[in-house]
Amino acid sequence: MSNTSSITLGDWRFCVAPMMQYTDRHYRYLARRLSAHARLYTEMVVASALVRGDARHLLAWDVSEHPVALQLGGSDPRELALAARMGEDSGYAEINLNVGCPSDRVQAGRFGACLIAEPGLVADCVAAMRAAVQIPVTVKARLGVDALDSQPHLENLVAQVAAAGCAVLILHARKALLNFSPRANREIPPLQYERVYAIKQAFPALPVVINGGIKSLVECQRHLAEVEGVMLGRAAYDDLGLLASVDAALFGADAASLSEAELVEGLQEYLIRGLSEGVPLKHMTKHWAGLRQGRPGARAWRRWLSTHPGEDAGDIPGLVAEAARLLRSLDSLPYPEEQSLRAS
Repeated sequence: MSNTSSITLGDWRFCVAPMMQYTDRHYRYLARRLSAHARLYTEMVVASALVRGDARHLLAWDVSEHPVALQLGGSDPRELALAARMGEDSGYAEINLNVGCPSDRVQAGRFGACLIAEPGLVADCVAAMRAAVQIPVTVKARLGVDALDSQPHLENLVAQVAAAGCAVLILHARKALLNFSPRANREIPPLQYERVYAIKQAFPALPVVINGGIKSLVECQRHLAEVEGVMLGRAAYDDLGLLASVDAALFGADAASLSEAELVEGLQEYLIRGLSEGVPLKHMTKHWAGLRQGRPGARAWRRWLSTHPGEDAGDIPGLVAEAARLLRSLDSLPYPEEQSLRAS
């Protein structure tokens, strides 16, 4: 059974990829203040850890992040179904199955990219999750794995997950190399966007989101002529100005009106709340590094972030005021483009 009829395709027009140690709830809170329309994803959560472990911690998120999707890793249909139901009960808008991560840890658990070799098992996992929840179940995969890299094999995988109820397919336009590091897997296998386009043409009823190597909103617009959505990873994380421009550039919405200083000032209560919950300050502020990516003062800003003191809630107003003053002073540095977060 397909669940594509219950979704709004615009929800997937621009997505921020799930990234371990990056797209945690503190990044997602910040990202949502920059874009009302970007679809956000959690870091991958292992289904077995969720079912048997600290679900409250693993599923923590702020209501302001919505819509946010929970990405699960696993290969046991029953376990994934339980984890998916827990995600839905916690308020997530989507359950995404990881069929693309090439890390050693994921391979040892028999999930991630190695599942590309087992289309039937992936379909069973999707069907089990689909039967357990009312929200969309989606799949994020690569084009192939190691030598198993033919278009017919990919089409077989897609056909089976679509029949099992996959609502949206997210394809990273590279194959996975299991004996290489995750970083090498982002750089060594060549990008093959045309193969993603071919999948869209072969499965016109299945919404497709393209991922891999996309670095600008101009590139996003080109891909959107071929598929329903784009997904950016490091580019969206490293350059928060790009993320702030998404709503105007891709959704026809008003441009962001906050300056960087105003954005940071607006995060004061969030920092205080996080500290009261025992969250180290650096776990929240590390995501601010991309505020001046590619602009004058970026190094000075990152240096300040790495050295600022304070782990007490009483320190936060002073730290926020200092950060805002620094950002305003950096805005005065010579640069030919707009210095705020407003989209050009």
